[in-house]
Amino acid sequence: MRYEKGHKEQTRQRIVEAASERFRADGIDAVGVVSLMNDVGLTQGGFYNHFGSKEDLVRECIAVGSNAAMERFAIRVAASADEPWRALIDLYLSTMHRDHPEHGCMAAALSGEMGRRPASTREVFTEGYEEMLDLIGSTLPQDIAAARRRTLAIAVMSSMVGSMSLARAVADPALSEDILALGRRSSVELVEAERAAA
Repeated sequence: MRYEKGHKEQTRQRIVEAASERFRADGIDAVGVVSLMNDVGLTQGGFYNHFGSKEDLVRECIAVGSNAAMERFAIRVAASADEPWRALIDLYLSTMHRDHPEHGCMAAALSGEMGRRPASTREVFTEGYEEMLDLIGSTLPQDIAAARRRTLAIAVMSSMVGSMSLARAVADPALSEDILALGRRSSVELVEAERAAA
């Protein structure tokens, strides 16, 4: 059977998109190659026409998923004329982001697993994390000194990822909402304290 030009690339893209969502929603170790390939209507053997190993797929998914989430956040933040940093915090620590990890930030979905992945996978994760820090830093108030923007971005990112991870982990819906609300407040207070000290 002959396929149209570009068929292999399209198939690879389908695998990456499906895996990226599944990894964020279910965790990397919970997603097997067989079930993933079933999701996209292909056989397990077909997987190895595209990837040398599951870890190769994981690395590509982290890169692609990080870029896609960053673009979504950047578009929404760009639509906010006033205090884009606050808009980013509100968007990140929203119930929508909590309830749809498959479309959200790789750090909130997978940071707990990254420490157990190979160094090459953690390097790809680190690149996505650095890009998110750059996005946060670009939204911060201009009166915050350039030398302090990166450390503040790290603090805000850590606050947001920790809050989101816990909001997803607890079984009590009211507690989850409280964690999101307090995470938003704590993240905002980090920025406001830095502004006050400037």
